[in-house]
Amino acid sequence: MNWLKFKLKKFIPDNCIIFYHKMQAVVAAIYFRFPAKKLITVGVTGTNGKTTTANMIAAILETAGFKVGMATTINFKIGKKEWENVYKMTTIPPWKLQKLLAKMVGAGCQYAVLETTSHAIVQNRIWGIPYDAAIFTNLTHEHLDYHKSLENYRQAKGKLFDSLKKSFKKPGVKKIAIINKDDPLWEFFAKFKADKTYLYRIGREPKNSSEILARKISQDARGSRFEAVTPDGAQMINLNLLGRFNIHNALAAISYGISQNIDILRIKSALEKIQGIPGRLQKIDERQDFVVIVDYAHTPDALQKIYETVKPLTRGKIIAVFGATGDRDKSKRPIMGAIAGRNADLIFVTNEDPYTEDPLEIINQVAVGIPRGRKDKKLKLDSDYFKILDRKVVIEKALNMAKKDDLVLITGKGAEKAMVVGDKKIPWDDCEIVRGILRKRQNKNMRGK
Repeated sequence: MNWLKFKLKKFIPDNCIIFYHKMQAVVAAIYFRFPAKKLITVGVTGTNGKTTTANMIAAILETAGFKVGMATTINFKIGKKEWENVYKMTTIPPWKLQKLLAKMVGAGCQYAVLETTSHAIVQNRIWGIPYDAAIFTNLTHEHLDYHKSLENYRQAKGKLFDSLKKSFKKPGVKKIAIINKDDPLWEFFAKFKADKTYLYRIGREPKNSSEILARKISQDARGSRFEAVTPDGAQMINLNLLGRFNIHNALAAISYGISQNIDILRIKSALEKIQGIPGRLQKIDERQDFVVIVDYAHTPDALQKIYETVKPLTRGKIIAVFGATGDRDKSKRPIMGAIAGRNADLIFVTNEDPYTEDPLEIINQVAVGIPRGRKDKKLKLDSDYFKILDRKVVIEKALNMAKKDDLVLITGKGAEKAMVVGDKKIPWDDCEIVRGILRKRQNKNMRGK
C-alpha cells in the first residue's frame, strides 16, 4: 500500500501536494494551539551540516542553563530525554511536529532547535512555526530531482530567512540570521531582513563586528583546534571532531550562542564536551589495527569533504563502501562515483535505500563515474572496484581486506536504523553490522592463538 501511495504521488500535481501538507499543518497548529509561539525557535537549514550544527547549538544552550527541545535527522530531544528519529525524515510531518513542539512547551523548554529542510519549507509543513532564528550552513548539489534547478533550491531555502521579519514577533525575542560567508551564495541569504545578522567564515581578521571567524587552525587525528574570534573576544577551542567542515558547523553554533548573549567560555565548554555525533565521521573501534569510519555523506560535496579530511590522516589504503538512494536525484550518482574513484584505492559500490528503484540499476549509475582501467597492483586483484548488491557482504569483504593502517570508509547511511526497499523498512545499522563483524573476527583471532 505504501509503495502504491509513493507511486501515485508522482502523478499528483505539486500544487495539490503542497495544499495537502499546508492543510495538515494548519489543522495541527490550531489543534495544538501554536506551541512554537511559546518557544524561541531556531531553524537550521542547508545541504550539509544541519544535524551537527543543531546538536552543537543545543549543547551550548544547555550549558548556559536553558531547557532545550530539538528535532534533527538522527535524534529528538526534550530536556534530558533524547531518542532516535526513526522516521527517515528530517522535518517530520506537521501533526507529529506540532505535537512534539507541544510536548516541549509542556516540559518547560525555552528553545526549540529544528533541522529544517527545503522540502518542508516549500510544502508548508512548517506553517504555524514563527522562527526566531534562521541558520544557513551551505548549499550544494542535492534534491535537484525535486527542485529541478539550483536556483529553485536556493529560493526554497531563502523562504525560511524571508519569514523571519514577516512571522509572529515574540516579546523581547530578536529575529536572528546566521550565514556561512564561505559559501558562494551567502549574499543571497544576507539580503533578507533580520534584527541582527551574523556572518561566519574561516579567515584572519573580521571585517565588521557581526563577523565570527576561525583562525590559527590545526588538525590531527583527534580533531581540530582553532581560535574563534567573536564580538565578545577570542577563544581557543579544541573540537573533538574531524574536518574543516565541522569548524564551519561550530562557527554557526558559536554565532547563535553569541546572539543569545551566552559567554564565550560557556560556548567553549559546551563544544569541547562533544565527543562525536552518531553517524557523522563516527569511528568504530573494536581493537582492530585499521580505521573504520561510518558517515552519512550522501551528497557529492559531503563525500568530497570526507575524503579531504581523512586522506591526510591515512597511512595505508582507503577502502570505500557506498551507494546512492533510490527515488532521489539521479544526476549526482556518477559524480559520487567519480569522487570515490579519485580518492579511494579500493571501491565497493553497493545497495543503499533503493526505495522503488532497481538497486542494481542505481549501482550501475554510480559506477559510471568511476574511471575505467584503475588497478592497484599491491592488491593483486583483477579489479580495484566491485559492484555487489548485498551491503552486509560488501562491508564484511571490505573489513576482511583491510590491513594495518588502512581506512575502511562506509558512507551513505550513517546512524540510520533502517533500509527502505520498496514499501518496507528493513532493520539496518551500518555501525552495529561493522561491530558484529569486527568482534567475530577478534574472537576468531583469539581462538587461533
